Formats: sequence, C-alpha cells, structure tokens
Amino acid sequence: MNHVKVPLSPGLWFVGVPIGTARDITLRALDVLASADVLVAEDTRSLRKLMDIHGVPLDGRRIEALHEHSKAGQVTRLVARAAGGESVAYASEAGMPLIADPGFELGREARAAGVPVTCAPGPSAVVTALVIGGLPTDAFHFGGFLPATRTARQRALQELAGVQATLVLYESPKRVGALLADAAEVLGAERQGSVCREITKRFEDVKTGTLGELAETYSSETPKGEIVVLIGRSEAVAVKELDIDSALSSALDDMSVKDAAAFVAETLGVQRRRVYQRALELARDR
Repeated sequence: MNHVKVPLSPGLWFVGVPIGTARDITLRALDVLASADVLVAEDTRSLRKLMDIHGVPLDGRRIEALHEHSKAGQVTRLVARAAGGESVAYASEAGMPLIADPGFELGREARAAGVPVTCAPGPSAVVTALVIGGLPTDAFHFGGFLPATRTARQRALQELAGVQATLVLYESPKRVGALLADAAEVLGAERQGSVCREITKRFEDVKTGTLGELAETYSSETPKGEIVVLIGRSEAVAVKELDIDSALSSALDDMSVKDAAAFVAETLGVQRRRVYQRALELARDR
C-alpha cells in the first residue's frame, strides 16, 4: 500500500508504532510518517524497515536519530525546526513514544518553546500486557525499568510494596530471574505475577503464577525477547490498610508516637515508615 502526503500542521508529532507485528500500526500513523517534513526515530533502522514494509517513501528525507546517547543539542535543533514551521514526527523503537523512551525530553522542550505537540496513538506494551496477563486491571502502576543492581532494585521494590495496584515493569531477559527473586523476597513469594514475553510476535508467551513459582522457573532459564513483568497487588496489605487508623488510635492512648507505630506495624505486618507517618498525622489531630 502506497501512502500519499496529507497536510500536517507545524509542530511535534509523536507516532505510536508496533511493539511486534508490523500490521498493528494505524493508518493515521502511516499518514503522519508519509507526510512529516522531518522524521526522527529512537532507532532509525527499525523505522526505515517499518516504512518499507508499508510502502511509505522517504521522498528525499533522512531519518534523524534521537536516543539516550544523542548530543544535547539535537533536541534543541529539532524543536527549532518545529518552531520554524515544519512538522516533526518522532517514533520510538517500539510502542508509544515517551513510555520509558528518550522522546520525553523532546516533548518537554517543545512545550516550553510553545511548539504544538500532538500524537498519532498506537500499541503499548504496558496496556497489552495488562490485557493478556490475567491480573486485575482496575488500577495499575507503571514502574518502568528497575535498577540493575540488587540493592537498588530491592530498595525500589520496597517503595512499591504499598502500591494498591497491579505493578507493570519492564525488564531485560538477562535480569528477569533476578528481578523475580528479589520481588518474591521483598513483596512476598505468594503474591501473584505474570511474565509476558514477545508480545504480539510469533513466539508470544505468558507465564503466570506466584512470584515464588516464577522466580524458580526463571532461576535456570534465560528467556529471549522483550519482557513485561506484572505483579499483583497485595490483598493482605489492602485489608490491613483499613485497620491501621483504628489500631493507631487505640495505641496512641497509651504509647508515644514512635512506640505506637512500631507496635501497629509489627502487629499488622505493615511497613513501619508508612505507619509512623500516619501516626504523626493522627497525633497532630488530637
């Protein structure tokens, strides 16, 4: 299918591209790619391949690179071109721009310069994983990539422990086993999880189970491809959350804020820091 140019207003156009199967791209996204004055990509080769698959000609344009190693002046130059009346289209390597993607800086600087910013939406690994992962979707928290080192990763997981929503994380195949092992240790081995791999591609695979089970599976298996890890909310914490204020109110009648927080945290199995902050609030209101 060949695409003809359509009028595009000057400004920055973010373009959602497939996360796997090339046919998942939208017709509007193809129109923008065919019509933009300036093409920008996190991975120029993958965008060129996508355009070739769908018969979108370059027509003398070159695809400019914008990734985490780009020179600082590249964003400024692209914003200047958009401000000067050109249409600039940016596509990430896969999925929606700005989601764990260097396009964020481009968008922020464009808005600061008064450049119109719009989007031709498309697939997202976050939302697609939630659809096929089998965990609750009424509330979710996207945590992106956690730190690579164990200590920093466990600290990040501790900060996420109290989030009452399904956690969505990106991870590399080489570290998914370590992530699951740390998640089982920090969040609880019985907490539910899903590992979604190669979403929308030929070898798409979803494994579900407790974090303990998944950690054991991936302790000796290094999978291939792009991975999204889902972690279910802690039902135990959700129930105990309702009892914290009541328990603190009683404890504060006879104890100091510090002792009351320690007592309630240990009794209910809740993080002490969170209980201490709530105890301070209740004590101030008394």
